Amino acid sequence: MLITACAPFASENITSVELAQEYIGLEERANRRELHQLTGVDPVRTEWCAAFVNAVLELDNIPNLNDQTKYPPLMARSFLYWGESVEPELIQRGDLVVFPRGNSGWKGHVGFFVEERNGQWVILGGNQNNEVRYDLYSPRRALGIRRYPTQEVAGSLPKWMMDKY
Repeated sequence: MLITACAPFASENITSVELAQEYIGLEERANRRELHQLTGVDPVRTEWCAAFVNAVLELDNIPNLNDQTKYPPLMARSFLYWGESVEPELIQRGDLVVFPRGNSGWKGHVGFFVEERNGQWVILGGNQNNEVRYDLYSPRRALGIRRYPTQEVAGSLPKWMMDKY
């Protein structure tokens, strides 16, 4: 049985993590055209981790930040307001994790949680060393963990998250 933490409405039981895995190894310069086609941004000129997450969620028929106007869709930290909050001890494969980037209070990075390995979180994301890949992150650095809600709580979501359903 597949774990569908981030994708309760996924078609054919394919999770967002599995969809994202299809793009592993795409590098922003060598695969510029493919990444631009997927994300809608030029990966050489734009920080594209949030665009990658938005694209994968869209492929999985899950509302993403491109479906709303309240939060900047290309800012990783905007995902701190997406879905519902998850406590670190309850993290599951497919949850989105937001991390700080640099010393600026607005910069960040977002990717999909895959698993815990030796006290580190394996995150699958775009723009990780300029490509789609797995990287290890310290759970202590996470700013937030977010999950697309199950159908039971979906009725309490903002309209922009439910327009597709």
